[in-house]
Amino acid sequence: MQSKASTVRAYLASLPADRRKAIEAVRAVILKNLDKKIEEGMQYGMIGYFVPHSVFPAGYHCDPKQPLPFAGLASQKQHMSFYLMGCYAEPTFHRWFTEAWKATGKRLDMGKACIRFKSIDEVPLEVVAEAVRRLTLDRYLATYLAALPANKRPTSPDAAKAVKSGVRAASKKVIKKATSKVKTKASTSPSPTKRSRSPRA
Repeated sequence: MQSKASTVRAYLASLPADRRKAIEAVRAVILKNLDKKIEEGMQYGMIGYFVPHSVFPAGYHCDPKQPLPFAGLASQKQHMSFYLMGCYAEPTFHRWFTEAWKATGKRLDMGKACIRFKSIDEVPLEVVAEAVRRLTLDRYLATYLAALPANKRPTSPDAAKAVKSGVRAASKKVIKKATSKVKTKASTSPSPTKRSRSPRA
């Protein structure tokens, strides 16, 4: 259920009191532990946490106009949801997350990256905190690049190094070069009087 709210504040204000309290509790934990270069805002009709284009110019490969999603928080019709995109791309992280959650004794209702809950009592906030801390920006970008289909990956040599590194943290230098040299097909031939340059994503 996507909201038409344009700001996080408006989204929260639109929720019933019990839902708002639960969402705000999870949100507080996310914000406290989130990598400082990851931003919060509305994305896909929910509260989103994403890597801005200023950090990752290529954007989300499914829709490059959108910044790369990192996590999401939503109030749905029958439940609330916490989305953690790192669970899609990194099996080791997914396994750690599910085991850590279950070890608390709380029931886990989870798809590939969507955790569903009906009250804040069902959420082990300490596990959410640790999960967000573990997914640093460098680790998340390296994992994302490694998981992309070959035809969607940035093709610079530095991007290849980031892909090869897999879940190991990629250096900021590698990430910067990998994302600023995304090759795209030129729609017209370059002018013979000017040096051609690869367009930025």
